[in-house]
Amino acid sequence: MINLSSIDLNLLVAFEALYAERSVTSAAQRIHVGQPAMSAALGRLRSLFADDLFIRVGREMKPTAKAEAIAPQVMAALNTVRATLLDLQTFDPATSHTVFTFATSDYFASLILPRLVTLFQAQAPHVDLRLITVEKESFVELLENGIIDVALGTFNDLPPHILEQPLLSEQFVGICRISHPALESGNVSLSQFVQFPHALFTLRRDAIGAIDQVLAEQGLHRRISVTIPYWFALPMMIAQSNLLTAIPSCLCKHFTEHYPLQAFEIPLKLPSWSVSIAWSKLSDRDAANLWLRQMIQQICQEIQKDIALKL
Repeated sequence: MINLSSIDLNLLVAFEALYAERSVTSAAQRIHVGQPAMSAALGRLRSLFADDLFIRVGREMKPTAKAEAIAPQVMAALNTVRATLLDLQTFDPATSHTVFTFATSDYFASLILPRLVTLFQAQAPHVDLRLITVEKESFVELLENGIIDVALGTFNDLPPHILEQPLLSEQFVGICRISHPALESGNVSLSQFVQFPHALFTLRRDAIGAIDQVLAEQGLHRRISVTIPYWFALPMMIAQSNLLTAIPSCLCKHFTEHYPLQAFEIPLKLPSWSVSIAWSKLSDRDAANLWLRQMIQQICQEIQKDIALKL
């Protein structure tokens, strides 16, 4: 087996130029080197292949039989390398058959998927999507191993090789059924807010949310009547009861448009938070991954504008 590490593969580029131009001077100009350098490359090629390769006949350097024999393979090898490098640098959504996989929550998927699928149908008709549940214990490993392309959610203490870009600024909004007794005065007061039972979305096995921590600082307590790990089990339950609940503002628009629910401002000073997109530094400059991130960012900018108009 030939040891490629001992061979200057730039010699193949010189061979290609000589074969195309049939002139040492023109071949040197083609690959932007001096004529002495091209002459030296020809000498090394002759030693490598144990053949003259190109012989001057009149004013032209004609290829030998050996040069004619190896030329197709040299050209094919160089074209393969060029195609590989081009694929790494460019991404054409119109022709790509890429499969993108990302991890996110059901609520955030419900926000972006309708627009993302529409965008893909128009701009990337052959690209497929695969969604999985975001698992905060393992998503970093999934990014590192290339099992997912991006993750969407709220993240803390990411390692330095995982990059993050905020997508949306979120805040809690209250929802309840239309004509809920807490809305008799138009707004829900703090006393009414703690008077009625609540439903709490949580993935943990407790009944304490961010709102409970703020209430506790004021010596107040609310009754958590139901805890639930499913966003889309909430709306009909709230619409058919006197339960109150707090949901992200992005989700509020969807719930109030499709269910008999009304939004209200929670009478507490609550912190906002960011929904972000995370990806591995290993794929930071990958053209396909960059395109996907840009599309998601574009959609989230549109969603944020819609929310600002509604709230």
